[in-house]
Amino acid sequence: MKTEIIKWTFRLLPALALLAAASIALATDAGGPGYSYGGTAGKSGNCLDCHGNAKGIGDRYFIDPVKYGHTSHARIGCPACHDTVGRGHPGDQLVPAKTGCLECHGDKAAEYARTPHAANASCGDCHDPHRVNAPNEISGQEMNRMCASCHKKESMAAKHARWLPQADLHLDMLPCTTCHTGSKNYVINLYIIKREGDRRKGVFRVADFAELEKIAAGKDIRSIIDRNGDNYISLAELGLFNRNPAYGHLRLQGVLTPETVTHNFEILQNRWDCTFCHASGPGAMQTSFIALPEKSGAFRRVAVEKGAVLDTLNGPPDFYLTGASRNGTLNNIGLAIIAGGMVMPVGHGFLRFLTRKNRKGKEHQS
Repeated sequence: MKTEIIKWTFRLLPALALLAAASIALATDAGGPGYSYGGTAGKSGNCLDCHGNAKGIGDRYFIDPVKYGHTSHARIGCPACHDTVGRGHPGDQLVPAKTGCLECHGDKAAEYARTPHAANASCGDCHDPHRVNAPNEISGQEMNRMCASCHKKESMAAKHARWLPQADLHLDMLPCTTCHTGSKNYVINLYIIKREGDRRKGVFRVADFAELEKIAAGKDIRSIIDRNGDNYISLAELGLFNRNPAYGHLRLQGVLTPETVTHNFEILQNRWDCTFCHASGPGAMQTSFIALPEKSGAFRRVAVEKGAVLDTLNGPPDFYLTGASRNGTLNNIGLAIIAGGMVMPVGHGFLRFLTRKNRKGKEHQS
């Protein structure tokens, strides 16, 4: 009998252990506001009851639930970084400690520590942990805004203009990371830009989700360009968007952005070579996406027909990369014009060569 009891006890031990763990988890979830995992209906769901209310907590401690809920940090939860928040928070008046970025991102931190930037800016100076997005979810313009918080655009344009033609244009069309990090796998992301106030001479800026949602009139904003809803943008659909008079205040802005981002900020010698971008049909120029804003502030991408940005007749009208944006039809027309222009001088010279004896005979007779 005793042997049977011992045998059944050992059989039940795993189940008892799981039951105990579940009981501890439930007890933790039933705790105070300090035990939330981030979402409005997260594993505990208490932190954003206060921090998701701007009026109640103020701008300093406000966390936008929509923008935060999209991040990978939201999936691991608030306690992963704020593990010292007690059950008496905030009434206990204790300032919660913050987990350092190194604990999860040690490889990136080690790479960054070897750069001159490390002495002047910490992770939090560029990255908001409550709004962090993947590299392909953030616009090139937003990347540059991070850099511009220290490197003012005017002074950077002046420095680059010492050697770089059309420096302003380059700084608008390229994230700083394209030339100043070892980032890899470059593609063209096309953003819908909107004229401020719809005025004829207004400044263009990247259109946000609310503006495009209004233009889409209740449909998915992708329908503005993806007319057949197949999650793929063809040259024909690009042409329809570009020629649509209702979209006269909208344009497409192409930005060369890296897929794989590194933190080894430096001046790379091969970026001084114009052919890094300005070559005949480089691989990066063949791949492009329409980057559409989401409510969370991130961007989702829709694939565009291969080679679209190189098609100057049907592709994005405001994206022209000298040396790369070549069109076969235009090349043939250009060759025909050159050939036609050469007919007269070459033909005239050839006829003079054939008739040279006749001219000499006439000269002797005279």
